[in-house]
Amino acid sequence: MADTREFDIIVYGATGFTGRLVAEYLAAHYAGRGDAPKWAMAGRSAGKLAEVRELIGAPGNTPLVIADAGDPQSLDAMAARTRVILTTVGPYQLYGSALVAACVRQGTAYADLCGEPGWMREMIDTHQAAAQQSGARITFSCGFDSIPFDLGVLFLQAEAVKRHGIPAPRVKGRVRKMQGGASGGTIASLSETLRAVAKKPSLALLLQSSFALTPGFEGPHQPTGLIPEYDPAAGTWTAPFVMAPINTKNVHRTNFLLGHIWGKDLVYDEMVMTTIGDAGKAMAEAMAKANPFGDAKLKPGEGPSKEQREQGFYDILFIGEYPDGREVRASVQGDRDPGYGSTSKMLAETAMALLESKGEGGVWTPGALLGELLIGRLTREAGLTFQIED
Repeated sequence: MADTREFDIIVYGATGFTGRLVAEYLAAHYAGRGDAPKWAMAGRSAGKLAEVRELIGAPGNTPLVIADAGDPQSLDAMAARTRVILTTVGPYQLYGSALVAACVRQGTAYADLCGEPGWMREMIDTHQAAAQQSGARITFSCGFDSIPFDLGVLFLQAEAVKRHGIPAPRVKGRVRKMQGGASGGTIASLSETLRAVAKKPSLALLLQSSFALTPGFEGPHQPTGLIPEYDPAAGTWTAPFVMAPINTKNVHRTNFLLGHIWGKDLVYDEMVMTTIGDAGKAMAEAMAKANPFGDAKLKPGEGPSKEQREQGFYDILFIGEYPDGREVRASVQGDRDPGYGSTSKMLAETAMALLESKGEGGVWTPGALLGELLIGRLTREAGLTFQIED
C-alpha cells in the first residue's frame, strides 16, 4: 500500500454515535504524540461533520471528507485518499458492500464492527481473490464482537502450546462479568439479519453453522450454546451468550486462515457464567428465555452517557481443555462498557495496527491478520488486559 496517500486513517461515519467516539479517541489519545496518524472524518454532511469536530474537541483543521454509501464514486474517491478506512456505518448488509468493493479496488485496508455473518460470508466469496490481488486487507468484527474472543483464544492457545507442546482441542469462552449493553447498531444489525433470513430461508442453515466463515471446511460438531448447563470447569451454571453466534464463527475463521494451527478438531463455545446451586440454575434458565436485548429501544446513532460508558467493563475467562484432564486458563478484561467505550478504542487501535503491519491482501479476522501486534496495542493503549490464570 502506497505511503504517499493523503491520510493514514479515515473515520467513516464520524457523525454517528460510535463513529464520534472513535474520532474523539483519535483526537484526544494521540494529540501531540509522535506516532499520531494523519486522519480525517468522513460522512454525508460537511455541516454535521464540522459540528462533531467541534463537539469532540478535535483540531479545527482536522480534514472533513464527504462520502455517501449510496454514491460508489464518492467511496472510491475516499478509499483512494487513505491507507486505512474504519467504518461504523451499519448495518453493513445495507450500507457496507459498496465500501468494501471500493477498498478492494483501491488496495485500501478496511476495518469495521460487523457482526453480520451472512453478509461477511458474501463478502468473503465475492472479494477474497480480488483483495489478495490488490493488497486490500479487509478486516471484519473489530469491536467487542469479536476482538476479545478472537484474540483471547489466540492468547490462550499460545500459552497452551508453550506449556504442553500442542494446542488445546477444546476451548471454552465464559463471560464472567459484564456491565454495559449492546449498541443500537448491533440491535439494528440483528434485525436486518432476521429480515434477510425471512427473504432467503437457506441463509438460516449458514447462520447455524459455526463454520459459516470457513469456505470449504466443516469441522466437528460444536455445542449449540442454547441450553443452560452446569460447567464443572467454570464451577458455575452457564447461560446462552448473545454474541456467541458471531464470535464462534470468527474464532473458527481465524484458525482456518492460520492453517488450522489449533487443529481441525477444535471445539469452541461461549456461555455466560451465573452462579452455583439452584440459584445459578434458575438464573441461567431465566437468561435463556429472556430477550437478550431486554427492552432496549436504542437506534443506530444512540448510546449511553459518558459516565455510563466509563462505569462499564467486561471480564472473559477462557479455558483450554485436554482429553487427559490438563487445563490452561486465560482471561481478557476491558475497562469500559463493551458496546461503545471499549469497542470504539478497539476499532481505532485495529486501524493503528493495520498501519503498523504489512500482511497480504484478503478478507481477514483481527486475530489471523494482526494477532500479537494487536494484543500489544490494546494492552498499551486501549485499556484491555490479557493474562494467564494459573
